[in-house]
Amino acid sequence: MDYNSGLLNTEDDDDQYEDGCSRTLACDPRRKLHRFLVLFFISFLAFGSYFCFDIPAAMQDVFIKDLRLDSQKFMNLYSFYSWPNVFVCFIGGFLVDRVFGLQVGGILFSGLVLIAQVVFGLGTSFNNIPLMYIGRLILGIGGETLATVQNAYCISWYSSSEVTFVFGLQMSIARFGSTVTMNVMMPIYNALKNSAHFGGPKVVGYTQFIAALFCLFSMLCTIFLAYFDRRSKRILRSTAQAIEVSDHSLENEETVKVEEDKIQLKDVLTFPTSYWLICIIIVCYYVSVFPFIGLGVTYFEKKYGLTPTMAGFVNSLSYIVSAVASPLLGAMIDFTGCNLLWIALSVLLTLFVHCMFAFNFTVPPLVLMILLGFGYSILASIWPLVGLLIPGYQLGTAYGMLQAVQNLGLAVIAMAAGAILDSSGYFMVELFFIAWLVLTLAAVVALYFVDLSRGSLLNASGKRRRREAREREAAANPVN
Repeated sequence: MDYNSGLLNTEDDDDQYEDGCSRTLACDPRRKLHRFLVLFFISFLAFGSYFCFDIPAAMQDVFIKDLRLDSQKFMNLYSFYSWPNVFVCFIGGFLVDRVFGLQVGGILFSGLVLIAQVVFGLGTSFNNIPLMYIGRLILGIGGETLATVQNAYCISWYSSSEVTFVFGLQMSIARFGSTVTMNVMMPIYNALKNSAHFGGPKVVGYTQFIAALFCLFSMLCTIFLAYFDRRSKRILRSTAQAIEVSDHSLENEETVKVEEDKIQLKDVLTFPTSYWLICIIIVCYYVSVFPFIGLGVTYFEKKYGLTPTMAGFVNSLSYIVSAVASPLLGAMIDFTGCNLLWIALSVLLTLFVHCMFAFNFTVPPLVLMILLGFGYSILASIWPLVGLLIPGYQLGTAYGMLQAVQNLGLAVIAMAAGAILDSSGYFMVELFFIAWLVLTLAAVVALYFVDLSRGSLLNASGKRRRREAREREAAANPVN
């Protein structure tokens, strides 16, 4: 699999490709307009899985009342999503690199997401908790591996000077999916409940089947994306073959390199220290965000006396802010560089929010959730750093490992947060989240000094990265 996007930014003087497509802005895979068209499909590739992930949070009251779940059983819906990905997500990344490739892998795992939501709908329809857990388990396997495919597509199609913006936009669409979930699932449920001649679990189940339509939409996006990706590789291959290479030894050298660049599971042991520190940061940070949002609706109802509708809106604010701010902040971070300083700011902002929730009753929750949204959006700048540390042919495995350790953390912490809530209340849950953010901050400081000792690759300024990108482009396309 070729993750090198260098040819996507080059120009050529030919007027038409051999498949008959003229070199228009929309047809040429090396033109920005075409690449932005592809960006649409990349961004919505995992929309359905993100939409379905937060359905329990959006319908927390309904799940507790209609399905009679306590806090621990409710949080198990998130744990069963995460547990299999401790292993499957890493293996899925390896399979994407070695077996399926991005195109087939994307279609396969998006189909798995669709199946998962249908199974979950059946479980809720019959109030069958084990079947609900199975649906969430399948959703986790498909959704998290699909996120690995999405990350690899981003690295494949976009240069290092664009990729933070692309990841930010990807995060924006993901959070848009979660925002839609938070704000449409209850109206859909209420509409079905008012119009149907039955209630309880069956209405909950039919609501899940409607949600499955979003998974179908994402699957269609993966199919279109696979077509465009296959087409671009065919065009770029034919263009490269048309260029006369006087030094045939270069071709032999590239052939040897391709044979050597095959990912093996043992290669994970060679990943640098900076990569593992990024893993720690991702785990410790996200366990303070997603489980909190999962418990947020009842938290805002009980602590601040909000109505269920208002509590759901406040709980979704961090996603709404992220949907708007992520691409803008991504573009800003692309321009300024210094990603590690931005990441430190993100952690400090999130730590402040949790401290206010724990110790302060005067700051409105609406303001705090907006700040949480900004902190969450900024942290997205950590994901493209993996592409600076890991060779292209290992990226699927590297991102799979990230998803695996993240899901291990989420599975354990979701169960722990539910148990702490049932036994000790929300204050102790907040202290629990604060402790994880302190660990996150320590890992960011460690990463900063490790990176500093190795030439500040991750914390390079935007000016330096743009200069290095121009130098690489000049080296790849020498003027004869």
